[in-house]
Amino acid sequence: MGASPHCGQGTPPAHPLGTGRVLSHPQITCRTLWHLVRRRLRDSLRTLRVRGTLFSGGKQRLLSPALLAALGKRCPQLHRLCLAETDLRPVPYESIPPSLTALELSHCEIPAAWFCGSAARALPQLQHLIVHDVPAFSDHHLLNVTSQSRLKTLSLSGTYRVTDTGIQRAAPHLEELERLVLRRCVIGDSAVDFVGRHMKHLRFLEISGAYSLTNAGLASLATLQRLESLCLDFCNKISPAAVIALCQALPRLRDLKLGGARFGDEVIDKIQASLPHCSFSRAP
Repeated sequence: MGASPHCGQGTPPAHPLGTGRVLSHPQITCRTLWHLVRRRLRDSLRTLRVRGTLFSGGKQRLLSPALLAALGKRCPQLHRLCLAETDLRPVPYESIPPSLTALELSHCEIPAAWFCGSAARALPQLQHLIVHDVPAFSDHHLLNVTSQSRLKTLSLSGTYRVTDTGIQRAAPHLEELERLVLRRCVIGDSAVDFVGRHMKHLRFLEISGAYSLTNAGLASLATLQRLESLCLDFCNKISPAAVIALCQALPRLRDLKLGGARFGDEVIDKIQASLPHCSFSRAP
C-alpha cells in the first residue's frame, strides 16, 4: 500500500496529497478534514491515518457520515484506513468507504451495532482487520465482521470482550485467514481448538495473554501445517515439552518466539536443539 497521510503533528503542505505524501496537523478538526477532502486529497490516495480527540477532552466529532461519503467519492482507490482515538459511535458502519481492503482501529469507541450492514455496503473488499484496545469490541462484533468479509488478517489486542464463544462462532468464517493475532483476549483451550480445526491456511499466529491455555489446547494447533511463524506466551500451564512437540509437528515453521516468562539456559538449549530448522527468540 502507498504512503499514508497522517493527521497528527506538524504543518500541512500546500500541495494535494496522493500516495507519496504525508500530511500532519497540530490540531485536527472536522473542518480541517473537510478542507483536506475537498481541496488536498488526490484520487490516487491509498492510505489515510487519522488521530482523533477522544482522550484530549475535546467534544467535537471528527468524523461524520457525510464526510466519509465525500472521502469515498474523492478517493476511490483508498484501500487502508487507520483510525486512532476516534469516537465512531455516531458513525454507521455503512458510512465507511467500501473501497477499503484494510481497516485499523486503535483506542476507538464503537457502537454495539457496528460491523453490520447490508451485504452491498458491508466493506465487501475488506481483507485485513486490526483492532487494538477498543474496549467495546465483543464476540458480537467479531461474528458480524467475519460473517460478511473474507479476512486474510485478523489482529485483536486488548479486546477483553472476545471470548472462547466468539472465536468458536467466528472460526468457520475464517478458513481463508493467513495471519491471526490474539493478544490479551479472554480465551483458552476451546478457542485454540477451533483455530486448529478451521484456520488451516494460517502462516502467522500469535497467542499471548491467554493464561488459561494449557498443553492440551496447544496440541490442537498441530493441524496448522502451513504455519511459518508462531509467537506464544510461555506460562506455568504450558510445558517446554509441549512447545517442542507442537513445533516438531509443523513442517514449515521457521520462526518461534516465546514470551511471558524467564527461561533457564537448560530450557533454551533444549528448545533450540530440538528445532534445528527453526529460529528461536524471546518475545518482548
